[in-house]
Amino acid sequence: MMQNAMLSPGFAQPVEDANRTFRQTMAALSEPGTLHEMADTPTVQGLCTAAYALCLGLLDADTPLWISPALDGRAVRANLAFHCGCPIVQAPAQAQFALVTSNDLDVLRSLDTGTDRDPHLSCSVFMQLNSLDGGVETTWQGPGIQGTRTVALPLPQTFWRVRSLAAFPRGLDFFFMAGRQLSALPRSTRVLRPIPEDR
Repeated sequence: MMQNAMLSPGFAQPVEDANRTFRQTMAALSEPGTLHEMADTPTVQGLCTAAYALCLGLLDADTPLWISPALDGRAVRANLAFHCGCPIVQAPAQAQFALVTSNDLDVLRSLDTGTDRDPHLSCSVFMQLNSLDGGVETTWQGPGIQGTRTVALPLPQTFWRVRSLAAFPRGLDFFFMAGRQLSALPRSTRVLRPIPEDR
């Protein structure tokens, strides 16, 4: 009974909303650094709307998930178990998806970055932030970007150092979420210098 009290609604129209979320996710990946507004979805305490929508749209019984202690909780686990059925793993290295904050940078070093032969098997990272703007400007280049794109995610310098540890085609695909907004940084995107300095 207590678990039922913690459950939040999922998608109002599960098939249509899941397909829409998938299309928005792919659009974010194909145009790195652009902002996408997710559909208004009921959420769970601790998760923003976009984070919960991505979980509902992309996670299932075959996608092991690691959750940051900062975002973890009984309500989050109850809703993910009920709506997604995704297994929650204790070791980050076992995760196919990771739900993190910008304070979990040490964990990124433990996530699976794939192999040169199978880079697509790497972990995808859902990083919840307070905003998707207002940080130090960085310049991005690569597939899906005409010329260059300036992006100002509020991330510490350590993030960029950790991301650069895996040489392409290995690496992590990142989805950044704040409120209803979504942006993506695929492993194929090059972040040009200067790498931002810590403030």
